Amino acid sequence: MPPRRRRLSRSAEFERVYRQGRSKGNRYLVLYAFPREEESSSEDGPRLGLSVSRRIGGAVDRNRVKRVLREAFWAEAERLPDGSDYVVVARPDSLDLAEREGADGVQAALAELVDALGGAPA
Repeated sequence: MPPRRRRLSRSAEFERVYRQGRSKGNRYLVLYAFPREEESSSEDGPRLGLSVSRRIGGAVDRNRVKRVLREAFWAEAERLPDGSDYVVVARPDSLDLAEREGADGVQAALAELVDALGGAPA
């Protein structure tokens, strides 16, 4: 389990990634990426923020999607450069994907976006 400091938590951090970062999307997810400043960025590794709206479903469904997204992101994190912030936005079809294929399906959808943003080969 990654340490808590490897998550985005403040609204300003999310806004910076949304406004200044690059993004790629598919039917299930949108991945935003933004390289952090040199404020100790290289030691921390990538940081993750999640955005799962009520359009996904009720609290139980949203929490299931978030849990699967975290698992998929940290499985892909070794391919991502250290010192960057990432926000994963779940689209409404992501609940169907999580229920149908589980973490493996979500990880495949996320891997497609990591590849598009220039992540290291798998």
